[in-house]
Amino acid sequence: MAEVAFERVSKIYPDGTRAVNDINLDIRDAEFMVLVGPSGCGKTTALRMVAGLEDISEGTLRIGEKVVNYMPPRDRDIAMVFQSYALYPHLSVYDNIAFGLKLKKMPKDEIDRRVQDAARVLGLEELLKRKPRALSGGQRQRVAMGRAIVRQPQAFLMDEPLSNLDAKLRVQMRAEIAKLQSDLETTTIYVTHDQVEAMTMGDRVAVMRKGELQQVDDPQVLYDRPVNLFVGGFIGSPAMNMLEATVERADGGLVAKAGAQEIDLGNETLSVRPGLQAYAGKKVILGIRPEDLEDAALETDVPSNRCLSGTVELREALGAEIMAHFSVEARAAETEETQELARDTGAPDKAGAELTAPEGRTVLVGRFGARSRVREGDEVNVAVDTRALHFFDPETGLGIYDGNEKGDAA
Repeated sequence: MAEVAFERVSKIYPDGTRAVNDINLDIRDAEFMVLVGPSGCGKTTALRMVAGLEDISEGTLRIGEKVVNYMPPRDRDIAMVFQSYALYPHLSVYDNIAFGLKLKKMPKDEIDRRVQDAARVLGLEELLKRKPRALSGGQRQRVAMGRAIVRQPQAFLMDEPLSNLDAKLRVQMRAEIAKLQSDLETTTIYVTHDQVEAMTMGDRVAVMRKGELQQVDDPQVLYDRPVNLFVGGFIGSPAMNMLEATVERADGGLVAKAGAQEIDLGNETLSVRPGLQAYAGKKVILGIRPEDLEDAALETDVPSNRCLSGTVELREALGAEIMAHFSVEARAAETEETQELARDTGAPDKAGAELTAPEGRTVLVGRFGARSRVREGDEVNVAVDTRALHFFDPETGLGIYDGNEKGDAA
């Protein structure tokens, strides 16, 4: 086991493209660190530099106490798990797992002990004589994991290892990999495009954009206190709703006005975001997570000045909850960050999927309780949990919290 440290590391290609730019990141011994971000953000390039598969253009990379900038991959004492499994089709499961150990000319009894131990941990004991073609996708991924485990490396590197699995199996394998890493206590760097994987698996998560770290924190902090608009929009599923708004003073407090909508912010909001006081009379971007919206008919004593009024455009019943897509008289926030997030999902907006809002309106998504009776075409009052609202400066994109707007950036 070992720490992995990026010290101002950059990757610059011959055409001048900076795939990774000036990264500083300390990954602690035995930590499960997840690198997450949209396609092309540099997360896989960063991982490949640790593996020695990409040269380092600038900066210093350490594994343990050693600087590994110019060290060959075979000497770095790491094991990598790819999304393609990379199994040898003509070898049995046993021989696939043992392959790297045989290349090192390890004694046969030690090879057997390690393979049997890995097979027991991964539930592969009954499959050791099978060839890869006789295995399911999840079983093949376990074999790839076994091949990494038996090497007993200082660090595991995993590059989107679950992307080829179906949704149900991905959920199962997420839990298995997280538990396995915890049991083995091996430093792990895990790359994924799926922010749900990142949030459920990582001890800490590093969000990347355009080759740069945006924020490195534990998953709950990323969710509750995103340092900027990009992190706020990327973390969360369905994605955060974002509206153009203005903060105004009213009755001794503050309200957020978004088009025809007005939300009383209340003392509890200002106590956790005192920096909003400096934005009175100014424009902001208002972020509302779907889970902080509820059908007001299911709530008791919800004041009208803490509700949004809208028209239901789509109702998705999911059993335990209802995803209600409703349009409101307000403008969606349009910035470079929101446009990039929309492009990454291939949709006009992450929440509204393929819905098109009527003229002058924006489609928001709310995660309603299963007892909600809203239907398409209904006028609906939507209660807002004002304590959980997010606010961002439209010029800098930074979250508005304590007034210094430094946040918890990497």
